[in-house]
Amino acid sequence: MPVRRALLFVPGDNRRMIQKATTLDVDCLCLDLEDGVALNRKEAARDIIRESLQTLNFGRSERLVRLNRLGSGLEQADFDQTIGGRPDGVLLPKVESPEAIRWLDEHLTSAERANGWPRGSLTMLAMIETAKGVVNLPAIAGASARLSALVFGAEDLAGDLGATRSREAWEVFYARSAVVTHAAAFGLQAIDMVYVDYRDTEGLVREARQGADLGYAGKQIIHPGQIAPVQAAFTPSDDAIAAAQRLVAAFEAHQASGRGAFALDGKMVDRPMLRAAEQVLAKARAAGKL
Repeated sequence: MPVRRALLFVPGDNRRMIQKATTLDVDCLCLDLEDGVALNRKEAARDIIRESLQTLNFGRSERLVRLNRLGSGLEQADFDQTIGGRPDGVLLPKVESPEAIRWLDEHLTSAERANGWPRGSLTMLAMIETAKGVVNLPAIAGASARLSALVFGAEDLAGDLGATRSREAWEVFYARSAVVTHAAAFGLQAIDMVYVDYRDTEGLVREARQGADLGYAGKQIIHPGQIAPVQAAFTPSDDAIAAAQRLVAAFEAHQASGRGAFALDGKMVDRPMLRAAEQVLAKARAAGKL
């Protein structure tokens, strides 16, 4: 599965910003047809996205397209007019049911067949950003083997709930936890919410680290200045890597000698701690640090 520590949204109707995005060292770029594009610019954005995907070199970045929501009346044209650029995947916003996932799965399968692309080569991500989406998470997360990630949208969810957004984000904490829990249960990545104040690096880092501690694999971002701090927050530190390596080595040595749980640095070590250490090392390898 691709590394998605940072997922940067880029307005699909802005050629200059898309061209600049090709120079950025970001894990994932999402060319946006939804919130970032005015209604009277949707058609132009579709053409710009398709042409950009066909002609620009995005380097190591994964290339996604975000459609408008199912039922908007825009999603079919969004898909039909951009899929020819062969993005790596499609992000569907405001997913509220498994039927939305199956709709996109069928369209991706048809596109692969029509273009001679390998079956399953196009991935999909689902945004969970409404109350109905949260309560239907079990059905959504299990709706398609093609689904690779759940993406948490706090701003739209707060509006749906009638909640007031706060710095602490307690008003969306239940849903934020539900998304990452269901992602883990179904073997999916979870991508955390946007931090909208792009000038507040301290707050961004705090929220990103909190998301990493909750189990999120990455975070949505809206400004190039957010890339480096967010990708760093979702990359294990050298100290964390060294501690994980030490724990794994000690566990293996004790297992070889026929002993089970043991103490390391004053703490009892058992299999749950081993699993946590192995996850740290897996993240480090994915980020190129091992």
